[in-house]
Amino acid sequence: MCVQTVGLLSGAIERENISTISISLLREVTSIIHPPRALFVPFPMGFPLGAPNDPGLQHQVIRAGLALLERTDVPVLETFGNSERNVA
Repeated sequence: MCVQTVGLLSGAIERENISTISISLLREVTSIIHPPRALFVPFPMGFPLGAPNDPGLQHQVIRAGLALLERTDVPVLETFGNSERNVA
């Protein structure tokens, strides 16, 4: 699904009081759409959880995404692997 669609759907779902998280491979587009909670990952297109057959990395990405559920200062765009938090 395209980054724009996911961002817009996330916003609509959040307006119904359901928290969402999106994983983005295109920071430029995500920063324009301002989804409620997004995690930018610096991986190639088609690999939002990182390299195949690397469950350790994939679990790290999933944990980082789920950690965004605690955030109420939305919209937030955080970069995977970056300890500082970035607000969109």
